[in-house]
Amino acid sequence: MPSDLHTHTIFSDGSCSPEELVAMAKNIGLVYFAITDHDTVDGVKYLYENGIYPDKGIKIIPGVEFSANNAEHDIHIVGYNIDIYNGALSDMINEISEARWTRFSEMIKNLQKNNYNIREADVLQVAGSSRSIGRFHIARALVKKGEFKTVREAFEKMLGKDQPAYAPRYFPEVEEIVDVIHQAGGQAVLAHPKLVENDSLVENICTKIDGIEVFYPNHQVKDMELYLSFATKYKLLVVGGSDFHGSASRFINSLGDFTIADDLAKKVYELGIKD
Repeated sequence: MPSDLHTHTIFSDGSCSPEELVAMAKNIGLVYFAITDHDTVDGVKYLYENGIYPDKGIKIIPGVEFSANNAEHDIHIVGYNIDIYNGALSDMINEISEARWTRFSEMIKNLQKNNYNIREADVLQVAGSSRSIGRFHIARALVKKGEFKTVREAFEKMLGKDQPAYAPRYFPEVEEIVDVIHQAGGQAVLAHPKLVENDSLVENICTKIDGIEVFYPNHQVKDMELYLSFATKYKLLVVGGSDFHGSASRFINSLGDFTIADDLAKKVYELGIKD
């Protein structure tokens, strides 16, 4: 049976509710399953507070995905088996959320200065219940209003780095993220290392974390072999996942298109079992 340790819901930039995602995961027979929304644990909280997590039909791992500070490379750290009510974790999420809102407002102003018909309310309508407002939500709102044909076009012309509407935002350091994940009782894992686009940097990060996402939709065999060697060298957890966002997925179309072996997911799940 398969498992998937990297998915997103409407509480960040996914298009499925936590309930829908769990139902889909159960329907296709996933055994172990992690929700790893960007900069929020609200999706997991929703499941817990509505009696859906834990669930007898599937083993759910509570997670979160943070972006780390680096001027040249995209570094994402996932926390597994976190205490979703931990104070240090909540503080970091709140700080990042506030920075996201500041950036969001600045980018809307930049778009308006460039004569685009867009308001904050338009983006909030698209974002729905998400507190992790980001460029993807802005792009979707622009497409909905007919300003661009696709999300990709919106990024290429206005929202990408060095484009007219772009605004930088706050990112915590790798070490800060790892420390907070540990304070929350979890394991810190480097997500999609190939997307970092610098394997020397990836190896350096491996000295600071607990695991690495070896199996990922755009990883080729040579990539997986390299990251497995890092995992062996630094005694790291080996994980993987689809990075499923629903309609926003980059590399797969449906949940279940990319999965990992249960024995790998089981090792992560068992680390979250408290005596």
